Amino acid sequence: MADSNPHEGPPPQPPERTPSPPGQGYPPRTSPDQGGRDDADNFLLIAEKFIGTVMIFLGFLMVLTSISTGHVISIVPFILYCAGLAIWAHATITNQTVRYTVMGAAIVLGLAFLQFGEVYFWHKQVFFWGTVALVVFFMFKSEPK
Repeated sequence: MADSNPHEGPPPQPPERTPSPPGQGYPPRTSPDQGGRDDADNFLLIAEKFIGTVMIFLGFLMVLTSISTGHVISIVPFILYCAGLAIWAHATITNQTVRYTVMGAAIVLGLAFLQFGEVYFWHKQVFFWGTVALVVFFMFKSEPK
């Protein structure tokens, strides 16, 4: 005769998981081979955003003060700005076509100033208004949903 314990029963089952409604929970992860960036790159991207933003700000500030005071400057602020723009674009812009277009334009512009070797007043004006246009574009650009 088998001793049956009335307290023994089937093992407890884990509770059923209900899917969360859209818009809640974590977004699906993308793998690097699908064009996304993995979690290990986040620290590098944050550092690139910070360094690029600081370089852009310093270059722009030097050009802005030279415009307002009328002083002559060297090409260093332009090189600093272009390098910062390339670094910032690499870390921030998600669309690869726009990212590499901005990076390429920044690198070509920096090399052009390096080759030319001097800065005229109209260079500073184009630089200033180009920066204003770039900031306005990215400020009012809506994120894809």
